[in-house]
This record gives sequence, C-alpha cells and structure tokens, in this order.
Amino acid sequence: MWDYLYHLSYWDWLALASLLLIFEVFGFGGYLLWTGLAAAMVGALLYLFPDLPWSWQLLLFGSLSILTAVFWWRRQRVAAKPSDQPGLNQRGSELQGRTFTLHEAIVGGRGKIKAGDSLWLVTGPELPAGAQIRVIGQDGVLLKVALVD
Repeated sequence: MWDYLYHLSYWDWLALASLLLIFEVFGFGGYLLWTGLAAAMVGALLYLFPDLPWSWQLLLFGSLSILTAVFWWRRQRVAAKPSDQPGLNQRGSELQGRTFTLHEAIVGGRGKIKAGDSLWLVTGPELPAGAQIRVIGQDGVLLKVALVD
C-alpha cells in the first residue's frame, strides 16, 4: 500500500477523477463533480511536476476539493438572488386582492370562482352563488376568500 502511494502517477489521479465524474452522472447532486475536478487538477499538476511527493499530492487534492466546493457554494448563493418577478408561475398570487363573483356557492367551506377562463376552488365562509368576494390569500391551489362589504 505504501509503495503504491509513493509512486502515484498522474494516470492514477485522472482515473480517480473519471471515476468520481462517472459516479456524479448517477445523481450525487454536484458533490462529486468538484472532487473529481480537484483530482483532475492534481493529475495535471503531477504531469507538470512529476517529482511531487505523495503527501503534497494528497494535501493538494484536499485543498482543491475544498476550494472548488466553496467556489460552487458561493456561486450558488449569488445565483439565488431574489427574482424581479416573484409571482412568476404562481397563478393564484396574481388573483390576490381582486374581487370576483362567486360561480358556485361556498358549501362546507368550499366553492368556485371563475377567473378569466378558469374555475378556481375557493375556501371561505358559507356564501351563495353570485356573491361578491375578494381573494385574500392562497393555500396551494385553493384561494382563500372573504365577502366584499
């Protein structure tokens, strides 16, 4: 084992990088991608500096793994900035605050409104069909409504 460590070649590091990247393809969520990239970088450095001791190789591998993971983590935080269109793809949020005529009476806490060409399930107090209601919130696909005074 020690003899193998003393004689690591750049092919060993490239083989490790390939193995890690293959495992990444099977769905590890990005974790092995950066470790595989670090192994490939150590392989490239070992190609350029063939007399690099194995202890330095392992130290470089660990350091580069951490650096690439931190780089990815910081990049993800920057990419996760708030959207300038927060209601995009949340159709019910655009209905909040608007008033509608109740299409089907609210019985047992559930009824329907017609918004555009769609029928929406609503929850609220018992109200007859034709009552004027205002959308005050959303719970998944259900709109919360209240009677307009």
